[in-house]
Amino acid sequence: QVQLVESGGGLVQAGGSLRLSCAASGRTFSSSAMGWFRRAPGKEREFVGGMSCGGSSTYYAGSVKGRFTVYRDNVKTTLYLQMSSLKPEDTAVYYCAARWGDPCDTTIYFTYDYWGQGTQVTVSS
Repeated sequence: QVQLVESGGGLVQAGGSLRLSCAASGRTFSSSAMGWFRRAPGKEREFVGGMSCGGSSTYYAGSVKGRFTVYRDNVKTTLYLQMSSLKPEDTAVYYCAARWGDPCDTTIYFTYDYWGQGTQVTVSS
């Protein structure tokens, strides 16, 4: 059974940084495609950043490109989201997600099979 557990959320001032972690278990982590999504109050869930199967490439939403970095540690079976230059509009619950097999580089939430419980990120102005 696949489990994803996020951590690292919190309150930060605009311009600050946070690193989110997503600890994975239950299946071969190194071959997974992983993604970060977020949901702000009153808004739809949106893709933030992802890493393709095996970690060969990363891709980002335009709103976070250049500010956020997705990376993984296959030994620790953990996915990370390093967030810098945070803005109040980055305030949301952040979720990690995983899938195995094709598609290996998807930004569409319903193509992911497994989800974490979410971690709150609040950016104050």
